[in-house]
Amino acid sequence: MKFFKTSTLKKVFTSLMLSLVLAGSALATDKVNINTANATELDRVLLNVGPTKAEAIVAYRKQNGAFRSPEQLAMVKGIGLKTVEKNRDRILIGASSAAPRTAAASRTTATPARPSARAAMQR
Repeated sequence: MKFFKTSTLKKVFTSLMLSLVLAGSALATDKVNINTANATELDRVLLNVGPTKAEAIVAYRKQNGAFRSPEQLAMVKGIGLKTVEKNRDRILIGASSAAPRTAAASRTTATPARPSARAAMQR
């Protein structure tokens, strides 16, 4: 006695495979560093961000320096907090080579030198 018809088994198998493919693509979400990406990458990865908004992001970054948080994207004309929230898992923040440096950021702080073992023994 047959428990399953061949066509039913084929449909179940096909449905299972399709589910696995869709689940895999959902887990493989692209990410983009908003401080280094060009407009094409931003347009491709971010939801509800087309070529015009992507160009606005790049222009804002060039004028104001690197983004320090995803929320700062909302300062770009045409991008709101809802768009930022939709893309939160796609946004990476990292240093940009084009970010302007401030005088405080360019100063290095020297650590005090430790006395040598010989100087410590002479005390």
